Order: sequence, then C-alpha cells, then structure tokens
Amino acid sequence: MPLPSNNNGYGQARNTPEPGGTAWCGLSQQERNEYIEKYSPLIRYIADRVASRLPSHVSRDDLISSGIIGLIDAVDKFDPKRNILFKTYAEFRIKGSMLDELRSMDWVPRSVRKKSSQVERTYQTLETVLGRPATDEEVAAELGLSLDEFHKLLDEVKSVAMLDIEGFRGNVSSHNAGELLDILVDESNQDPLAHLGLTEARKVIAEAIINLPEKEKLVVSMYYYDELTMKEIGQVMDYTESRISQLHTKALLRLKGRLRRYFDGRSE
Repeated sequence: MPLPSNNNGYGQARNTPEPGGTAWCGLSQQERNEYIEKYSPLIRYIADRVASRLPSHVSRDDLISSGIIGLIDAVDKFDPKRNILFKTYAEFRIKGSMLDELRSMDWVPRSVRKKSSQVERTYQTLETVLGRPATDEEVAAELGLSLDEFHKLLDEVKSVAMLDIEGFRGNVSSHNAGELLDILVDESNQDPLAHLGLTEARKVIAEAIINLPEKEKLVVSMYYYDELTMKEIGQVMDYTESRISQLHTKALLRLKGRLRRYFDGRSE
C-alpha cells in the first residue's frame, strides 16, 4: 500500500472527522481499506519522528512496514464504545508496532546501552548531591571527558534515551499491555496514571519536567506537546537540529533517572 508523501498528510489525517459510534461494527472490506488509506499519513509522520532518534543504519522503511501492520491492527481492533478517538488509538498502535520491531531487531549495541546507563547514573548522582540540574561541564568532568567529547557521547546515546510508554508498562505489573493502552488512550479518563494507582508517579514526572533546565523543558514541550520536529524546534530556538537533539537527549536522561529512582524506591 503506497503511503502519501505530502507534508500535510498528517494534518489531514488528524482533521478527518471521526466515524460514527457504530462505524466499526461490520465494516466492509472496501470501507476497511478506505480507513487504512485515510489514516496512512500517520505512519510516515510517526516513522519520521522515531527515525530522527535512531542511527542511520536502522531502516526507516522497516519502521513504515511495521507501522502499516499497526494501523491495520488498529482498524481491526478499534471499539468506538470505549470513548477513544480512533486517531489517538491508531497513533498508539502504530508507534507500538514500530517499537516492537526495534526491540526484535536488538539494534542498539551493548556498548552504547552501557554508555547511556553511565550518563544517566552520572546525572542522577550529581543532581542528588547538587540539589539542582547538573550542567554539561559538571557531567563532562565527572565522566572525565572534554565538553566536545561529552556532546559526541550525547549524539551516540540519543537512540537509547527514549522515554516511551514501555517504561511504564514494565513497571505496572498488575495491567497487561492491552489494558494499559486502553487506559492511557481513553479520553474519558482524565488521569490515566491515577487509574493505574500511580498518582505519585504522575507528580514525580511533573516535578521532574518543571525542574529541567529551561531550554530542555522548552524542547520537551515543543516536541511532545506541540509535536514539532527537531528541525522545527531548531528554527524556533535558533539552534541547529543537532543541538536540539542533544537538549532532548539530556532531558530524557534526567527524566529517566528520576523515574528509575522512583520505581526503585517502590520496589524496596
């Protein structure tokens, strides 16, 4: 199935009117194919966002192929009675399918995972001691690196520093993946973390984001809330795309470290 290549495809898909409450009850093959084609721009958009955080040897076409499977799965399994917008449900299924494909590929070398964990622990240690976000210079010194070497290290580990829903899924043992997905995309549920019994985790995340350095907080807001690309954020902040990527990586390493401390504390 060819995917639309126009840049406005995602916007068109997002602005497509939602089907009626019974639309998915007995879709014909033609109607099913029409919905898949109508929402296919989501696949390319999500693939571009995921690929921007991956090394060049990871095939974007593989992400798109797995995203198609995710969209088909969304169309086949969508239940409008759950008060979930189809676009929201489809985005979760598409991204989830891509992440599953990446995990099956085991595309991150062990050495890179080790470096990512080391940087994360360094942020964690310094910020516990300092009581504030550590600067680049402080982290680089603690790692025994020059500032340039530290920035190159950030570029190397950016593909590992992904804060996605799998981080929660692995720590919420009382809910299976399907239940967790439905809870998180259910728009009638205004506080999904509270539903999962993780109200405290929600506060931890909110506090961690608030305490990020201003530039990192701005990048996180524009990337995850405004859904801008790294390039677009760079244009807004007058930084290179590489610089924005480094800010994003540092923010995720700080947030992952804070969440890890929270979940480790819960397990004690």
